[in-house]
Amino acid sequence: MNPNISIAMCTFNGARFLPAQLASIAAQQRLPDEVVICDDGSSDGSDEIIAEFAQKAPFEVRFIRNIQNLGSTRNFEQAISLCEGSVIALSDQDDVWYEHKLKKIEEAFREVDAPVAVLSDADLIDDNSRLLDDHLWESFLFGPREQRRFADGGALKVLVKHPVVTGATMAFQKEFLKLLLPIPANHIHDRWISFLLAACGPFGVIAEPLMQYRRHQSQQVGPGRATLRARYQTARSTGPLFYLQEAERFHQVYDRLEERRADFPYAELALTEIKKKISHREHRAMLPRASVARIPKVLREMVNGGYWRYSEGWQSVAKDVVGLFDH
Repeated sequence: MNPNISIAMCTFNGARFLPAQLASIAAQQRLPDEVVICDDGSSDGSDEIIAEFAQKAPFEVRFIRNIQNLGSTRNFEQAISLCEGSVIALSDQDDVWYEHKLKKIEEAFREVDAPVAVLSDADLIDDNSRLLDDHLWESFLFGPREQRRFADGGALKVLVKHPVVTGATMAFQKEFLKLLLPIPANHIHDRWISFLLAACGPFGVIAEPLMQYRRHQSQQVGPGRATLRARYQTARSTGPLFYLQEAERFHQVYDRLEERRADFPYAELALTEIKKKISHREHRAMLPRASVARIPKVLREMVNGGYWRYSEGWQSVAKDVVGLFDH
């Protein structure tokens, strides 16, 4: 296939970093066929930056200003739905794309057996655009073994364990859009989209960094190697409520797959894995308060393999035995 490529970008008070990102898109070796930008009520002059860019860009730019703030998920849903290209690439407002990003994406979709979606690695930068030590995939603990599994058709089993796809590094075929929308308001758009796409077919995996992904100092959760203190704080914050909320989100994914089962080639596998994920998360949410009472239940789930298929292995086992969170 020779894809037409649309970029779906959402902005909100991003004036500090927006010019660099827009410039990197305009400098692509393979220019986009269109850019759809939905601004969510910025008050920092982002709209003026976008309007000026639209006048000078060597491709069509469609700019939508939201009258009411929609929030990130709804705004991305809007931007995606307005795209007309056969391939949709997602873009954040504060990253920087390398000039060959869209060229690499196009090459992946021009293969005879084109994937349903493509993802790539990224370099990490800070607020001052300085390169950090980690790559994006390293920060997600998405190592070579899981990368190979992902590329060999095992995306569902990786994603049911943990999210490794960041929207800013992903592009997908528009023909699957009808299966993805609407996105429930309590979901992060890239997690919802990537999991459902994995139920549609294989992903293309580009192991090299195609962009610089910005990590902000104010981020509570995000890419970058966590300190021991940060890991401890994260462990304390991911308690029963977190697990039940995650189980609820997977119930919503299950309902969409069940509703459109005939349209998802890997629906049966996805539904089976989601049931097991929900059961595992509910197990972790319902552990008794006393550590002694936890041990038999944790051991049973260890034998079942749940901690390795649906959580982070020994790290999760240790957390549940000790009981780092408060009920």
